[in-house]
Amino acid sequence: MPETIVINGKSIDRGEKVLTKLVVSKLPSGTVIEIPVYVFRSVNDGPVVLLMAGMHGDEVNGIEIVRRMLTRKMLYPLKGTIIAVPILNIYGFLNFSRQVPDGKDVNRSFPGSRDGSLASRVAYRFMKEVMPYVEYGIDFHTGGASRSNYPQIRCELDNPKNLELASAFGAPFVLDSSLRQGSLRKEASKAGKSILVYETGESLRFDDFGISTGIEGTCRLLHHLGMMAGAPVVQQDSIICKKDIWVRAKNAGLFRAVVKLGDYLAKGQTIGSITDPYGEMEVRITSPAAGYIIGLNNMPVVNQGDALLHIAY
Repeated sequence: MPETIVINGKSIDRGEKVLTKLVVSKLPSGTVIEIPVYVFRSVNDGPVVLLMAGMHGDEVNGIEIVRRMLTRKMLYPLKGTIIAVPILNIYGFLNFSRQVPDGKDVNRSFPGSRDGSLASRVAYRFMKEVMPYVEYGIDFHTGGASRSNYPQIRCELDNPKNLELASAFGAPFVLDSSLRQGSLRKEASKAGKSILVYETGESLRFDDFGISTGIEGTCRLLHHLGMMAGAPVVQQDSIICKKDIWVRAKNAGLFRAVVKLGDYLAKGQTIGSITDPYGEMEVRITSPAAGYIIGLNNMPVVNQGDALLHIAY
């Protein structure tokens, strides 16, 4: 851990707690867009851990996890440094949107560019100011519009450090997830840093179970690193899944599920049905594989090809 961390031109020494705001740009109205960055430093040497949410502005569960930990004063480490970013994509948050105003995804824009698109500039500023100090991190995410995720950690499991941290977190499921081009995880991996992705709930809707699970898991990870005195005991070992599959609608119509998130499915088990709005057609949907439901579509009206169910096994 460095003696001094410099973020946004501000020197932060051991033992200090600082809030600094990264100016990204301005709205057309002239309103300045700033990314709040909280830095909590112990006097004792230790790792630097990032807790970040709001990469996609409509993913409110991660934002709530970081907010609750801030307000409950849970981020003062016994050793090392915790950097907390409650909302990275301020633009998306203001517009109830996954993207920034130009339609681009910040999590497909890393490492970014100082003179690039708006999403690329957000990524660049974060990579330049914050990521050089980070050793480990949790990137909090939420399911897409009308699709809810059961609490899960995603990471590359062939990295021993990722597996160690994921096991310490203790989410109900751990999913082996490859790195995607332009993602924060991929850029962090190139630099030898371990970033876990925590997924829970549905966009623009609080999931109290997933929020509580995320806070408890974060406490366990920090405790594992010696940064927190105690943490909740995990009730059940994580189910580690090496493969996953999406079940997609073969017909358009009204989707009704007869299963719920977290359920175990046998191969061939009925998932639900799709009917037309007029009562003339009904198609039964069955599971193509045995596994656990880690994602579920809550939108009744579906088109051909829409994702209905995410199964991990």
